[in-house]
Amino acid sequence: MSESPFIHNVGMQNFQNLVLEKSINKPVLVDFWADWCQPCQTIMPMLAKLAEEYGGKFELARVNADAEQELAAHFGIKSLPTMKLFYQGQIVDEKLGAVPESEVRAMLDKHIVSESQQFMQAAMMAYQQGQTEQALEMLNHALAKDPDNAELKVTIAQMVQAQGDTESAQALLDSLDAEGNKLDGAIKLRAEIKLAAQLADLPAIDEIEQRLAQNPLDLEALLHKSRHLTAHGDHDNAMACLLTIMRTDRSFQDDVGRTSLLELFDLLGGEHPSVQTYRRKLFTLLH
Repeated sequence: MSESPFIHNVGMQNFQNLVLEKSINKPVLVDFWADWCQPCQTIMPMLAKLAEEYGGKFELARVNADAEQELAAHFGIKSLPTMKLFYQGQIVDEKLGAVPESEVRAMLDKHIVSESQQFMQAAMMAYQQGQTEQALEMLNHALAKDPDNAELKVTIAQMVQAQGDTESAQALLDSLDAEGNKLDGAIKLRAEIKLAAQLADLPAIDEIEQRLAQNPLDLEALLHKSRHLTAHGDHDNAMACLLTIMRTDRSFQDDVGRTSLLELFDLLGGEHPSVQTYRRKLFTLLH
């Protein structure tokens, strides 16, 4: 067997250490084989090559099913070769027989966490613990290595926007490609930035309410009120104001009732109960 640090002979004595414990952090592919099994001998070089090529992103554990009959029986091995992929202590996939290299790659790639994803996971943990600067440092390091990663850009943009750096957040959003712009996080953050800009120029809520007391169909006042309500989390009433604007005058500020309603949908996300309710109302109104 190769002296590779990524390939191990495994039995009952070291299965816990070399498979279950190692699989907490990375996938471990367990290859059940035997000397007499010709297909086993066929795929061994291919698996060894993959272990070297992936450079430690997964580890290969070889189990001689004849020598380790108890272990083979425990995992219900009926035929050889059998490959079982462990991740986070659990079997997450398996292949029977001498499958082609492409199938093994596809199985591995589903469960291998990229370096940028590892940085992102560590950064989010730091951020949740209040270590914002450390989180941003990790994310920017990951982005330097993976500059086209849209998810990283959006995550950084969200963090800097939370710190009040709208200019940097907007620059990151502007650098996204067409697919990146479709990410839920990007859509939501754009809506948040736009709402924040709108709130900065709003009249006081008392002034708005006075105008509406005098004229309940003051459309500009209704628009301003909807934005105040949104800022305070009263989404249903904010949407109701916007629907009133639509029903009254679709031409008002280039159909601002509809466009503002769609922006609010983006802000909350499609699964939000209020969004689902008011999507139906919008559909009914339009059709």
